[in-house]
Amino acid sequence: MDRLVNLTAFVRVVENGGFTAAARHLNLSTTMVSNHVHELEDRLGARLLNRTTRKVSLTEIGRQYYERSLHILAELDEADRAAGALNATPRGRLRVHCHPTLARFIAPVVTAYLRDNPDVSIDLRRGDQMIDLLEEEFDLAIRLSVPPDSSLMVRRLADWRHILCCSPSYLEIHSEPASPADLSAHNCIHYAFYPFGDEWRFINPDGEPVTVRVAGNLVTSDMELRLHAVVAGLGLGLIPPFNIHEELRTGSLVPLLRNYPTPELSIAALYPHRQHLPAKVRVFIDALARAFAGRDWLNPEGAAHPD
Repeated sequence: MDRLVNLTAFVRVVENGGFTAAARHLNLSTTMVSNHVHELEDRLGARLLNRTTRKVSLTEIGRQYYERSLHILAELDEADRAAGALNATPRGRLRVHCHPTLARFIAPVVTAYLRDNPDVSIDLRRGDQMIDLLEEEFDLAIRLSVPPDSSLMVRRLADWRHILCCSPSYLEIHSEPASPADLSAHNCIHYAFYPFGDEWRFINPDGEPVTVRVAGNLVTSDMELRLHAVVAGLGLGLIPPFNIHEELRTGSLVPLLRNYPTPELSIAALYPHRQHLPAKVRVFIDALARAFAGRDWLNPEGAAHPD
């Protein structure tokens, strides 16, 4: 049996004046409490309690052991309280990995978090590709979509859809697509980490999924290059609405296939563990959730600018 449990049972028997009262206090059977004390005595090779039909009393060795046991349990309780206090207050270094296109939305959260939590430092890195959080020792990642078959815990922050768009100059040379099937005849600027590969996905007016395999002369992991290429009239692109607010407003990009929306994706915070989540991680994720809930991410206007 566990040595600490044995010690606790012994102390409770002394404090409560007997095995039955101690058993009620510990929510154990009287036999179990007696077994704990017997095991402790066997380990020590000494009798700690004198037992009669009416009462129990401490032996001389038991009295000394009881006083030391009280000190040990008090120290343990204090350690538990200290650990609880540490976990209740954000402190330490928080390592965050985020998708580059989300950095400007995360920036106000980071600055406010550091202002409100002076015992925390943040190490924030950007990258298009999802990393192994445990191997690279990151506390959480903030991604444009939830990785498939992920074993990570997921906190969804906002839902959004890609917008199919092109420049007016592109439409001066090419016919506007009327359905996803028409995209096979167009130059499609492809994002290397699009979650469905080279199969662009849509939903038809009847609510059914539609998939079309696309091709083009540019595949890139750089979202700025993709946007520049589409604005320059090189081809069509699937772009997050919060990246093209100004381009849609000024008309340098026009949306296409409005009757065929793309599937909803979720901006999400991903982290390795749910149980005993450190305060530095929990408080930061809660701050992200509040910030991301403050705008309509499906709408280019609503999601355009960080607070």
